[in-house]
Amino acid sequence: MPTISARLSEAELEELETVADLLEDDRSTTIRKALEEGLQELRIREAVGRYQQGDVAVNEAARLAGLSVAEWLDVARERNLTTQLSAADLRRDADNAQEL
Repeated sequence: MPTISARLSEAELEELETVADLLEDDRSTTIRKALEEGLQELRIREAVGRYQQGDVAVNEAARLAGLSVAEWLDVARERNLTTQLSAADLRRDADNAQEL
């Protein structure tokens, strides 16, 4: 497994230690968990923004977020997303969903 390094402020290191203790994990495991969850949230946030702007349809938003279409629809519902999608976009999404 490759190794990376990062510089942390004293406050960030203290927070890392606090969370590691809370999870009863070592710092390395806690960092991996935080990175995994953080990267997933960043992907979702970017997909939400593009979807809200009407730049991507459901399938593409799901792909950007690293989710299935069903999981994406749950995210969209939870976040009360609206979009500027056209009827053609919706038909294409429906056709793609049927193929799943």
